[in-house]
Order: sequence, then structure tokens, then C-alpha cells
Amino acid sequence: MQSLADAVATGDPDRFAATMAAPPAARARLWPLYALNLELARAPWASTQPMLAEMRLQWWIDALAPPVANTPPANTPEVLRAVADLMAETGLPVALLTGIAEARRRDCWDEPFADDAALWAYLEATSGNLMWAAARVLGAPEAAAPVVRDHAAAAGLANWLLALPELVRRGRAVMPEVAALRALAQTGLARHARAAAARPAVPKVAAPALYTGWQARAILAQAAADPGLVAAGGLGQSEFARRAGLVRLALTGRW
Repeated sequence: MQSLADAVATGDPDRFAATMAAPPAARARLWPLYALNLELARAPWASTQPMLAEMRLQWWIDALAPPVANTPPANTPEVLRAVADLMAETGLPVALLTGIAEARRRDCWDEPFADDAALWAYLEATSGNLMWAAARVLGAPEAAAPVVRDHAAAAGLANWLLALPELVRRGRAVMPEVAALRALAQTGLARHARAAAARPAVPKVAAPALYTGWQARAILAQAAADPGLVAAGGLGQSEFARRAGLVRLALTGRW
């Protein structure tokens, strides 16, 4: 398990930092999901040839299915063995995880989102599926799904806006107009506020699944107030603000 945590620490340091604010028992269930998510996010960048990158994603999709019913072979990557154990222990549907990989197919190709609906669908399938899977393995009831998914969509949008300048530089996205960026950020803030208002629907034991969105509101507020910061790569919190947010998470458990 330590190697999975180390992989997340190296490849996704913000998610690692947020997860370290969770109780140790919760971390043990979250590391396999976050390590797998890291592999799925990397796969589209494994090759400059879209077909080869998509084949890499397909490998993960195919590899995820057998562990549901069978004991993984000894040569199966540790992350898949850990995820198989987690699914067996918690009843987590594999479709949530393969859904993330399927959505990542579009990352293999140099195609912008057709419209806002396509972007939100992508965020639901990636950030939304991951956060809901995390909440499920920590004991969240089905009734909490809308709250978790609203929070996840806001967090996913914030992360996408942070990554957008680099995606544009690599030819994987087109920078939206200022008005469109402001509208997106405002919608993200509305979803974040709706999730926060319904916070009691998420039991305390499952709250750590939402910790990874701790910076979303601040980033979306920046983008809504000054959309020009997105293209300039100026979004983000100071190190002091980041650390203060993590301390607040650890002390209060309020995401």
C-alpha cells in the first residue's frame, strides 16, 4: 500500500496532501483508487500517436474486469490487485472505474469539447466517478450521490481550468472566450454551493472522499472574477492559503 501512496505523492501531490488529512483507515481505501486514477490519466499521454494511447487505455479497461470475479494473477500490477481487493470488500461497481477510462479516450485525440455539455459530461465521468467511488468505499449511501457529484464536478472544473494553458500549448484544447470561461466558473461555483448546502447528506465517515476538492471554490472564484487569469496561467492559491486549507480540513473535517 505504501508504494501506491508514494505513486500518488509523486504524480498527484495535491490529491496526496488532501488524503493525508484523512484518518489512516480512510487513506488505505483511497490510495488504490487514486493510484489507478493516476494511471488512467497518464495513459492518453503515453504516446503521441492517438491510436497507441487509446490502446493503452483499453489495456486498463480490459485488466479491470477479471479481478471482479477472479483472483488476480501474481504478475498483475499492484494497483489492480489492490483495487480488486477493494471491490471485493466494498462491492464497488467496476463500471465506475471503467467509466473513467472510457471518458479518457477523448484525451488521446486533439479535439476540443463540442460545447459546455460535452465538457460537463467529461467532468462527471472522470472527477465525478472517481469522487463517488471514493465516497462509496468509505460508506456513503446512495442518497449522497448528487452532493458528491456536484462537489466533484466543481473540483474537476477547477483542475481543468488550471491545466488548460498546458493543454492548449500541447494542442489538446482550445482556450474558450472570456465570457465562456466566466460562465463556466460561475456554474462551477453554483454546483459547489449546492453541494455545500447539502453537506449533511454525506456522512462524516465518507467526508474524506471530498477533501480533494478543497481548493475548488477559491480557484473558481478567481476564474469568475478575472477569466483572463486562466489563459495567463495565473489561477491558484498561495502556498500559505493551500496549507491553511489543509490544516482546516484536518482539524474540522469540513470540505
